[in-house]
Amino acid sequence: QVQLVESGGGLVQPGGSLRLSCAASGSIFKSLRMAWYRQAPGKERDLVATITQGGSTYYADAMKGRFTISRDNAKNTVYLQMNSLQPEDTAVYYCNAHPPPVTYWGQGTQVTVSS
Repeated sequence: QVQLVESGGGLVQPGGSLRLSCAASGSIFKSLRMAWYRQAPGKERDLVATITQGGSTYYADAMKGRFTISRDNAKNTVYLQMNSLQPEDTAVYYCNAHPPPVTYWGQGTQVTVSS
């Protein structure tokens, strides 16, 4: 069983930055591929970025060059640094872990980009 707790969301002006954190319970964190997803109102939940156990990363096209995913295995935490935020980045951001066949989600953290 893995519990994921996100934090760090909030209201930011266009062009601003936020860093999201996702703290994971359990001793298997370092063996988990972790991901961030986001869901805007009325839209599907979309993949933002992933990071493997070894630290390899993947980003959706819209996030390349602006977002950075990282992990600290000693702290059981995965991060999402978001720069140059735009109103279209407004969404609930979710942390995800998927050790097959189970999928774990956090409760989500709201990010609102508005002037």
